[in-house]
Amino acid sequence: QVQLVESGGGLVQAGDSLRLSCAVSTHTFSTYNLGWFRQAPGKEREFVAAVPQSGGTTLYADSVKGRFIISRDNTKNMAYLQMNNLKPEDTAVYSCAAAVFLFIDARARNTRNYPYWGQGTQVTVSS
Repeated sequence: QVQLVESGGGLVQAGDSLRLSCAVSTHTFSTYNLGWFRQAPGKEREFVAAVPQSGGTTLYADSVKGRFIISRDNTKNMAYLQMNNLKPEDTAVYSCAAAVFLFIDARARNTRNYPYWGQGTQVTVSS
Protein backbone atom coordinates (compact mmCIF):
# COMPACT_ATOMS: atom_id res chain seq x y z
CA GLN A 1 0.00 0.00 0.00
CA VAL A 2 1.25 3.44 -0.92
CA GLN A 3 0.62 6.31 1.47
CA LEU A 4 1.04 9.98 0.66
CA VAL A 5 1.11 12.89 3.09
CA GLU A 6 1.13 16.51 1.94
CA SER A 7 2.39 19.49 3.89
CA GLY A 8 3.29 23.12 3.38
CA GLY A 9 -0.07 24.70 2.71
CA GLY A 10 -1.21 27.90 4.34
CA LEU A 11 -2.61 31.39 4.00
CA VAL A 12 -0.59 33.79 1.87
CA GLN A 13 -1.06 37.01 -0.04
CA ALA A 14 -1.20 37.37 -3.79
CA GLY A 15 2.31 37.37 -5.23
CA ASP A 16 3.76 35.24 -2.44
CA SER A 17 5.32 31.79 -2.80
CA LEU A 18 4.71 28.46 -1.12
CA ARG A 19 6.40 25.11 -1.37
CA LEU A 20 4.25 22.03 -0.94
CA SER A 21 5.80 18.71 0.00
CA CYS A 22 4.51 15.19 -0.44
CA ALA A 23 6.03 12.33 1.53
CA VAL A 24 5.41 8.96 -0.10
CA SER A 25 5.63 5.73 1.87
CA THR A 26 6.65 2.92 -0.44
CA HIS A 27 9.71 0.81 -1.08
CA THR A 28 9.37 1.37 -4.81
CA PHE A 29 9.07 5.14 -4.99
CA SER A 30 11.09 5.45 -8.19
CA THR A 31 8.55 3.35 -10.10
CA TYR A 32 5.72 5.84 -9.55
CA ASN A 33 4.72 8.82 -11.59
CA LEU A 34 3.62 11.66 -9.34
CA GLY A 35 1.00 14.30 -9.84
CA TRP A 36 -0.34 17.35 -8.05
CA PHE A 37 -4.02 18.17 -8.33
CA ARG A 38 -6.23 20.79 -6.71
CA GLN A 39 -9.86 21.26 -5.88
CA ALA A 40 -11.48 24.58 -5.17
CA PRO A 41 -14.82 24.86 -3.37
CA GLY A 42 -17.69 23.93 -5.66
CA LYS A 43 -15.36 22.83 -8.44
CA GLU A 44 -14.06 19.52 -9.71
CA ARG A 45 -10.57 18.37 -8.96
CA GLU A 46 -8.17 19.58 -11.63
CA PHE A 47 -4.71 18.71 -12.80
CA VAL A 48 -1.85 20.99 -11.76
CA ALA A 49 1.42 19.26 -12.59
CA ALA A 50 3.03 15.85 -13.03
CA VAL A 51 6.51 14.38 -13.04
CA PRO A 52 7.48 10.94 -14.37
CA GLN A 53 9.37 8.18 -12.57
CA SER A 54 12.70 9.40 -13.83
CA GLY A 55 12.07 13.03 -13.00
CA GLY A 56 12.35 13.95 -16.65
CA THR A 57 9.93 15.95 -18.75
CA THR A 58 7.26 17.51 -16.56
CA LEU A 59 3.73 18.59 -17.38
CA TYR A 60 1.78 21.62 -16.21
CA ALA A 61 -1.69 23.00 -16.47
CA ASP A 62 -1.75 26.16 -18.56
CA SER A 63 -3.01 28.12 -15.56
CA VAL A 64 0.18 27.46 -13.57
CA LYS A 65 2.80 27.15 -16.31
CA GLY A 66 5.69 29.50 -15.65
CA ARG A 67 4.72 29.97 -12.00
CA PHE A 68 4.76 26.45 -10.50
CA ILE A 69 7.57 23.90 -10.54
CA ILE A 70 7.10 20.21 -9.76
CA SER A 71 10.07 18.13 -8.66
CA ARG A 72 10.91 14.90 -6.91
CA ASP A 73 13.74 13.45 -4.88
CA ASN A 74 13.95 9.71 -5.37
CA THR A 75 16.50 9.42 -2.55
CA LYS A 76 14.03 10.83 -0.03
CA ASN A 77 10.70 9.55 -1.38
CA MET A 78 9.53 13.13 -1.71
CA ALA A 79 7.66 15.21 -4.25
CA TYR A 80 7.46 18.99 -4.24
CA LEU A 81 5.42 21.75 -5.77
CA GLN A 82 7.06 25.16 -5.72
CA MET A 83 4.37 27.76 -6.24
CA ASN A 84 5.43 31.28 -7.12
CA ASN A 85 3.47 34.45 -7.82
CA LEU A 86 0.37 32.96 -6.26
CA LYS A 87 -3.01 34.32 -7.27
CA PRO A 88 -6.37 34.24 -5.47
CA GLU A 89 -7.61 31.77 -8.09
CA ASP A 90 -4.95 29.31 -6.89
CA THR A 91 -6.90 28.89 -3.66
CA ALA A 92 -7.76 25.20 -3.30
CA VAL A 93 -6.97 21.97 -1.52
CA TYR A 94 -3.84 20.57 -3.14
CA SER A 95 -3.32 16.82 -3.26
CA CYS A 96 -0.50 14.69 -4.50
CA ALA A 97 -1.09 11.37 -6.21
CA ALA A 98 0.97 8.41 -7.35
CA ALA A 99 0.54 5.87 -10.11
CA VAL A 100 2.36 3.46 -12.35
CA PHE A 101 1.59 3.93 -16.03
CA LEU A 102 3.21 4.90 -19.27
CA PHE A 103 3.82 8.59 -18.74
CA ILE A 104 2.08 10.35 -21.58
CA ASP A 105 0.31 13.69 -21.48
CA ALA A 106 -3.29 12.52 -21.54
CA ARG A 107 -2.79 9.88 -18.90
CA ALA A 108 -0.78 12.04 -16.54
CA ARG A 109 -3.46 14.75 -16.52
CA ASN A 110 -6.33 12.40 -15.71
CA THR A 111 -7.25 11.89 -12.06
CA ARG A 112 -8.70 8.47 -12.87
CA ASN A 113 -5.23 7.12 -13.62
CA TYR A 114 -3.97 7.72 -10.08
CA PRO A 115 -4.98 5.07 -7.52
CA TYR A 116 -3.06 6.56 -4.59
CA TRP A 117 -3.84 9.94 -3.05
CA GLY A 118 -2.90 12.03 -0.09
CA GLN A 119 -5.40 13.79 2.13
CA GLY A 120 -4.60 17.22 0.75
CA THR A 121 -3.32 20.52 2.11
CA GLN A 122 -5.19 23.82 1.99
CA VAL A 123 -3.71 26.75 0.12
CA THR A 124 -5.48 30.08 0.49
CA VAL A 125 -4.34 33.15 -1.40
CA SER A 126 -5.77 36.49 -0.37
CA SER A 127 -5.93 39.46 -2.70
